[in-house]
Order: sequence, then structure tokens, then C-alpha cells
Amino acid sequence: MSPESKKLFNIIILGVSFMFIFTAFQTCGNIAQTVITNLNNTDFHGSGYTSMSIIYGVFSASNLVSPSVVAIVEPQLSMVVSGIFYSLYIAVFIQPTTWAFYTASVFIGIAAAVLWTAQGNCLTVNSDENTIGRNSGVFWALLQSSLFFGNLYIYFAWQGKTYISESDRRTVFIALTVISLVGTVLFFLIRKQEDTKAPGEENSTNEILGDSLSARNKVTRAVAAFKKSIKLSFTKEIMLLSVTTAYTGLELTFFSGVYGTCIGAVNRFGSEEKSLIGLSGIFIGVGEILGGGIFGLLSKNNRFGRNPVVMLGIVVHFIAFYLIFFNMPNDAPIAPMEGTNDVAYMIPSKEVAIFCSFLLGLGDSCFNTQLLSILGFLYSEDSAPAFAIFKFVQSICAAVAYFYSNYFLLQWQLLIMVIVGFFGTMTFFTVEWKAAAALVARGSDYSSI
Repeated sequence: MSPESKKLFNIIILGVSFMFIFTAFQTCGNIAQTVITNLNNTDFHGSGYTSMSIIYGVFSASNLVSPSVVAIVEPQLSMVVSGIFYSLYIAVFIQPTTWAFYTASVFIGIAAAVLWTAQGNCLTVNSDENTIGRNSGVFWALLQSSLFFGNLYIYFAWQGKTYISESDRRTVFIALTVISLVGTVLFFLIRKQEDTKAPGEENSTNEILGDSLSARNKVTRAVAAFKKSIKLSFTKEIMLLSVTTAYTGLELTFFSGVYGTCIGAVNRFGSEEKSLIGLSGIFIGVGEILGGGIFGLLSKNNRFGRNPVVMLGIVVHFIAFYLIFFNMPNDAPIAPMEGTNDVAYMIPSKEVAIFCSFLLGLGDSCFNTQLLSILGFLYSEDSAPAFAIFKFVQSICAAVAYFYSNYFLLQWQLLIMVIVGFFGTMTFFTVEWKAAAALVARGSDYSSI
């Protein structure tokens, strides 16, 4: 096998592994609160929202030290160990206990930071400047396809169910645990590269995978990268983009955890209320893949820059929030096990609910593709610290959003996203205009970004 074929093989294995793991984890996150509210075990007092808040809180803090872990353990083994912790978290739902549930939440937060740091390294060392775009697209498509399979299973498995029994719960989470473990085992198929590159480093030798460097030297470089991240976080551009990033954290929480719970709590959807959770996840995935694919293909020929895509994203999200406000009962996010019979400003419509799922996914892809693009453009020499800050801010805000989802009615959650989304869009425009002006001043073509 040629070196290029070997690298592409690694990218495909990486994407397929993540597809399996996140088919299980994203489906778990989508149905966790619904499952918990249906538990008849009085000894269990956990909250899916609180769990996700812990996960993202620990995830954000762990991003500060995960490069050191990956440097010492090496990316492949880091991903394997992280995948095992993902599987253990999902397995907790087979026979849930409160202490195990929250303990697993802490460990998966750490594992998530290590997993994504290792993933970024693996993607980089198997790419060059000519293939990074293609390889990122391949990985993105495989990762986002995870939204289809698990949610499709939930849609058919829970068809006609208004109550999730113990047998239903165990069947689903045993299957999801096995799926996650399959993805974890697949990491062993990734073949090590002998001469590789890492983003943001001054020389062409990959010092994370290099056997010639001692663990002490690796940690020293990781500490240096950490200091660079701290310094970079106080620059004007990063601080402005942090508002946009904060919005992506809030809406990530909403579409990946809260909205599915809302749909499952509406009794007026009849016997389909639980299976609609799976269908909602599928259409979120359709929006994500459609948006990511279109904007990825058009990025090289977009003479208007990134602002129109972000504007489309915020308009699409505002339309979705407006329709959700009118369609969903206000107490849907915090409804009890019996669900809610309340009506908002219209009789709840399944079609509108699923259409909003599509809009949420499409809008999210608008923001994330353009944030990744502008970070890569502005910080091509310091990409690793820049993306670490991106994940740090996003995770913090996702944790905060999961926490207040335990208490806030739907209208207040939507209002928070509208306010932060508006200011996040404005700050993104400011950075993009400055980037465009600098590019024109250098005599470059703005459409080349």
C-alpha cells in the first residue's frame, strides 16, 4: 500500500470509528433525560441535564491538559482508552445508579478532551496541505452520519410507545454499548505514520508520535503549547470570536439534548411522542450534513466571504426558535414522567417539530463550518492553541446550558439563545471584516479565503 493510500485508509478508519462511538453516544444523549424520567427505580435520582453539564464542564477543563496526556500515551492508545470510557458511560444506563451515573460523567468528560485532541493529531499527521480539506470532509461526513443510525433505531424501536419500560431501556443501551465498543476496537486498525506533521509546530517532525523524544520533552512542549493558548486567548480576535463560540455551545446543548426531551414530553403527539425523538435526531443530521457539504464545496468559490453563511445560520435558527416557541409547551424541557398536556400558541404539530429539527442542524452547520474556517485562516501558524480555545469556550457554555436546562422554562432558554446568537453574529462579522480588509491590503483575492 502506497503512503498516500495508507493515510487515506487511516482517515477512513478514524471516521468510521468515530461514527460508531458517536452513533452510540449522541443517541444516548438524545434520549437520556427521557429515559431517566421513565425510571421507576426510586433509588435513582440522577438528571440527564446535570450529567451533560458535568461532562461538558470537565471536558472544558480537561482541554487544558489533554495535549500532555496524548503526548505521553500517544494518539492511538489515547483514543482506545477514551472509547472504553464512552462505552462505560453508556453501559451505566443498563442498570443505572446515581453514583455510577455521575462518576461516569466525570470520566467521560476527561475522555472526551483526550479523544478529540488525539483525533486532531491523527487527522493532521495523515494529511498535508493538499489533502487536509478532503480528509476533513471525509471525516466530517462519517462523523455526522452517526446522527442517522442510532436515531433511526430509536424511531422504529419506540414506535407507538408512550412509556419506556425497563426491558426497552436495557435492550437499547446494551445495543448502544456494543456499538461503541466496536468503534473503540477499530482504532487498533489505524497504522502509525513514521514521518508526520503536527499543526502549529515549527518543524516538520511530529513530536507527539516520534519515538526519539522522551516523555519529559513531550510534556515540556505540551506545557509550552498551554502557555501559548493562554496568551492567544487574550487577543482581540479570539475574544470576539468567543462570543460566537459561546452561542454554538448553547445551541449545541439545545438541539442535542433539550429539544429531543421536549418532543418526547408532549402528550398531544400521541403514541408517536417517544419515537419522534429518533426522527428529530435524524433530521438534525440531515441539516448538519447538507449544510456542511454545501458550504464545504462552495468555500473555494465564495467571493462574498463567510458572513453571508453566518447570516443564513442565525436567520435559520431564529426561524426555528420562533416556530418552537409557538409549537412546544413552555414546560416541555422540565416535564415530569407523565409528560405535559399543555399547549403553547398552536396545537403541537409533529411536522413543524421535525422541520425545526432540520433547521437546528442546518443553522449549526453554518456557524461551525465558518468558525473552523476563520480560525484556520487567522491562526494557520497557531492552529492547535486556537482550536483548543474554541473547544474550551464551547464546552463551558454547553455545560452552563445543560445546568440551567434543569430549571428554565422553554421560553427563557430560547430567549438566551436569541440574545447570545445576535451578539455572536455581530462579533463574527467584526472579525471577518477585519480579516477581509487585511487580505485586501496585502493585495490578495478575498474569494481565496
